[in-house]
Amino acid sequence: MEWLSSVLLTVQVISSLSIIVLVLLQQGKGSEMGAAFGSGSAGSLFGASGAANFLSRTTKWAAIVFFASTAGLAYMAHHPKGAVVESGGVMQGFESSVPAAPNSGSAVPSVPNAVPAAPSEAPAAAVPSAPAETPQAPAQ
Repeated sequence: MEWLSSVLLTVQVISSLSIIVLVLLQQGKGSEMGAAFGSGSAGSLFGASGAANFLSRTTKWAAIVFFASTAGLAYMAHHPKGAVVESGGVMQGFESSVPAAPNSGSAVPSVPNAVPAAPSEAPAAAVPSAPAETPQAPAQ
């Protein structure tokens, strides 16, 4: 099924490029890029209004292919092949690697202290203090 994702991605890129080209070739109200290639002339291959109808129909189908490939890629992204859908919780089948605490007969089981205690307040001698300055009398 991985090949389907590559095929859909290729189809999406080709259809997006074709939409870009087809939109640029269509003749707007003024002389756009389509007039440079002769799509506005009456003596063209499709006739006076045939080119506009052909280009707009082709653009419509290219857009339909683009949106269908986008929907297919989105479906494949959210439903991968290897995903197993099981009923139950997220932790189903999880085995704990932490051994159970021994029950000492009290109502609250004893749990070893896994978190080290916070350090106590530093002694006053360990904190350096600024030397006290004695005020001097102004010199006369």
